[in-house]
Amino acid sequence: MDHSAPFAPWDKTASRFLHWYLVVRLLVITLFLGGTIVNQLRSAGADFRVLGWLYLLAALCLIQSLTFLFLFRRSQHQSSLLRWQICWDLLFATALIFLAGGIVSHLSFLYIFIIFSVSIFLSRREVFVAASAAAILYGGLLDLQYYAVLPVVSAFPTNLASSREIFYDIFINVIVFYLIAFLSSLLAERLRHSELALKKREIDFEELENLNQIILENIPSGLIIINNAGRIRSFNAGAATITGYALEVIYNRPIAELFPDMIVLDGKNFKTIARGETRLIDKQGGQRPVGFSSSMVRDVSGETLGLLVTFQDLSRLKEMESQLKRADRLAAVGQLAAGMAHEIRNPLASISGSVQLLMEGEKLEQDDRRLMGIVVREAERLNALLTDFLVFARPSPPCLEPVDVAELLDELVFMIAADERFKDIELQRDYTGAMEWYCDRDQLRQALWNLLVNGAEAMEHGGRLTCGLDSEVPAVFIEDTGPGIPDAIRDKVFDPFFTTKDSGTGLGLATVHSIVEAHQGRLDLIKAEGGGERFVICMPDPAVVKLGRAV
Repeated sequence: MDHSAPFAPWDKTASRFLHWYLVVRLLVITLFLGGTIVNQLRSAGADFRVLGWLYLLAALCLIQSLTFLFLFRRSQHQSSLLRWQICWDLLFATALIFLAGGIVSHLSFLYIFIIFSVSIFLSRREVFVAASAAAILYGGLLDLQYYAVLPVVSAFPTNLASSREIFYDIFINVIVFYLIAFLSSLLAERLRHSELALKKREIDFEELENLNQIILENIPSGLIIINNAGRIRSFNAGAATITGYALEVIYNRPIAELFPDMIVLDGKNFKTIARGETRLIDKQGGQRPVGFSSSMVRDVSGETLGLLVTFQDLSRLKEMESQLKRADRLAAVGQLAAGMAHEIRNPLASISGSVQLLMEGEKLEQDDRRLMGIVVREAERLNALLTDFLVFARPSPPCLEPVDVAELLDELVFMIAADERFKDIELQRDYTGAMEWYCDRDQLRQALWNLLVNGAEAMEHGGRLTCGLDSEVPAVFIEDTGPGIPDAIRDKVFDPFFTTKDSGTGLGLATVHSIVEAHQGRLDLIKAEGGGERFVICMPDPAVVKLGRAV
């Protein structure tokens, strides 16, 4: 056995028995040593020499107990101290048996207590060593008294036992010592295995609890537990991220503050919902759609503890759903209108050509010539409109090439400086480095131009127009400080022919959306912080070739 180890292989459980062992040991010593002293004092022929030895033994036991108690608390080698403690106890028991009469003493069972204590803390081999030491000490004491080497100390008259009786006494006690050693070590080992198994289960349960806690804190879905009063009692990290509230802020507040339309109680009973949708009011006061489900929370006895509400933010999903619906709608409208545009363009060209031929006549009145000029101009305007619509409905495949977006923005800013539509507009650039995309330069230029014109027309009385780059996304954005787009029509602004302007065609933003989709990118419409709108064009990762080049 490795004596450097603290006790047996189950030291983590044995250490908690050590305190009780020291306390019980002191009580047993006090009880039997005190009983022996009292017995000597009350006997008619009390031997004061024996009492003196008993008092000395008591003093030594007290000093030894206090010393070892101090050492047990301070020392790192408790196993060695415990072995010295066992040796002292064996000698103490032998001395007490001698002073109590030796051959005629009935205190030989003290060895049993010592053997049993060894089995609790030490290995089976050491238990049998202790039993052997007890047998040797007890047998040696009786032999020495039988051969008159040691006197028989007794407060009562005694007759010297025969050799047969002494041998029988030694034989019986030795058998008992070894039997106790075998049984106690067997029971102690079973206790150790049980303790280790229990400890392992406790560790497993602790690991499982920690794992469950980690899972709850890391899942993106929000988890809320409410009591039968409809108040929040638990709130995971996912719920805090979605709502913006921390647990200490939202704890014990009504669930209706977050989900005003959610019904969680049906009278006094909880209402469970397999799947539903409602609106969330977050910390900033904004509303967003969420999907949720609710289920009962019960303990191991089946008692209801509360209602568990699991929810997810559907904002992005709803946005993607809206984009898909818009894409389907635009595709259907584009296919239908493209065919109609060709059918309109052919007779329109005939009308324009015929009128131009009539205008070449010499006998044509001036008023008629002016009216025919109006017909030709309107035919040309209508033809330009059809051209724009065909570009929207059937955009040509992008001709991909490396494009410096910052340089393209510089070019557009230079162009709009001479445009009358931008005379009351303050132009601002929000980029310092270059961003290179792999895209169609002409189409991206057309998309950015349309967004700049749209922003300028939205600010009838002037304002600030910002064009910038976001290298983290990466994206390019155009932001205005106009009145913004009402919520009621935000999902329609990219529809063809939808416009709120008196002279608009409704194809500017629709064309931008079509160009971005042709590049497999994304066009987002975001409310600007200072009012107005921000249009953000994001390209897929393969289109972003280079970032951070100095201008």
